[in-house]
Amino acid sequence: MPRLLGVDIPGQKRIEYALRYIHGVGPARSLAILEEAKIDPAKKADDLTPEELRSLLGVVQTRYRVEGDLRRETSQNIRRLISIGSYRGLRHRRGLPVRGQRTSTNARTRKGPRRTVGAVRGKEARSAAKS
Repeated sequence: MPRLLGVDIPGQKRIEYALRYIHGVGPARSLAILEEAKIDPAKKADDLTPEELRSLLGVVQTRYRVEGDLRRETSQNIRRLISIGSYRGLRHRRGLPVRGQRTSTNARTRKGPRRTVGAVRGKEARSAAKS
């Protein structure tokens, strides 16, 4: 299991798919990196030689913003939006969808599990019924 930029990439997969485990590398960028490093995309990640790994690492580090730097930049952008008080910043602060999605239904990923109003269940219901 090779390690690139602090990420263990799966060794049994083709390198074009294994590279996608790095934050900031998707399908198109993965193929572009392999083309620039002159590595066959069909090769398994475990079969890469140390020279190929070195060239792969060099291409990724010099040309692209990935992993820690990308995460840091993204969080700084969100913090900036929050601090200037923009609409998008308010949506981030409140944990609601940012890009105009509906919230009357759906949006459960951002809003979290439903909080039922009015219905008391479990031990609280039994103690309330007795008194």
